[in-house]
Amino acid sequence: MRDASPAKTYALHIGVIALLFALNFVLPDYHQGLFARIMALAVFAMGYNLLFGYVGLLSLGHAMFFSAGLYGAGLTVHHLGWGVPEAFIAGVACGALLALVIGLLALRTTGVAFLIVTMMFAQVFYLLILYFAAWTGGDQGLVIQQAARVVSIGGASLDLTNPTVRYMSALAMFAIVLLITLAIVRSRFGRVLVAIRENEERTKMLGYDTGANKLAAVVASGAICAASGAAYALLFGYVGSSFAGVQYSILPLLWVLLGGAATTLGPLVGTLFMYYVTDITSGFTSAYLLIVGVALILLVLFFPKGILGSIRQRWLGWLP
Repeated sequence: MRDASPAKTYALHIGVIALLFALNFVLPDYHQGLFARIMALAVFAMGYNLLFGYVGLLSLGHAMFFSAGLYGAGLTVHHLGWGVPEAFIAGVACGALLALVIGLLALRTTGVAFLIVTMMFAQVFYLLILYFAAWTGGDQGLVIQQAARVVSIGGASLDLTNPTVRYMSALAMFAIVLLITLAIVRSRFGRVLVAIRENEERTKMLGYDTGANKLAAVVASGAICAASGAAYALLFGYVGSSFAGVQYSILPLLWVLLGGAATTLGPLVGTLFMYYVTDITSGFTSAYLLIVGVALILLVLFFPKGILGSIRQRWLGWLP
């Protein structure tokens, strides 16, 4: 990757945010709601990309970080009557704390062992949700009432069930996380993470504490994924155990691979592509997964590094 000037790089990202902002005023109601969901889940993919794309750690346990945020926010609203801001902070804190604990244990392993350990922890988390069904709702999940999803700011109030407010809230979170992620990967810390991915032993020889840097990346990744989960619960009003299943650990990996690992905008592109291919094909046939599979195979054949990853490799080497 050839470094572009900071102004050029940030202008690209701000331009994407501005485009998403403008789409709110032109999209039909259905697509407005779909884009709000995509932006919320793209944050989940960005959190996963930080660990997988930039550190090279393949995890199959990130559903537990997303769900920690989901339940951390949802349960505090449902059972404790907390407001939206407090619940969101609680969700992020739950995800960050869980990531710290899991990171301290899982980082004792590497490679396939790391993947298996994270998957095992995620499965334990999923089973705990089912075991404490009296609190979590188990398989049925919990619905957060509309009255609990209103943010009071001074004398004004924002109703997160309003489609425009929901879209703008999802966009605000997406924009903040995108710019934070960009700042991280362009920082000294981000360079160290890439060095660890490329050659951890050589990075150690240069005097860097690779263990501490990887743990920091796990915590940051977990906090971002938890922010996505907390926002999802508050914006869409549902908390369910299906979000802790193994498929929700596979989905962010798929989104990142489709969009381009180690690219800041790749998670958005991958999530957008996957959602719309699935949505469009399911409207024509019940065998839509077959068509989705063919589309993914073609994409992998012609864009082996993902959409933005391949574009960066072939034409725009300055893309972050």
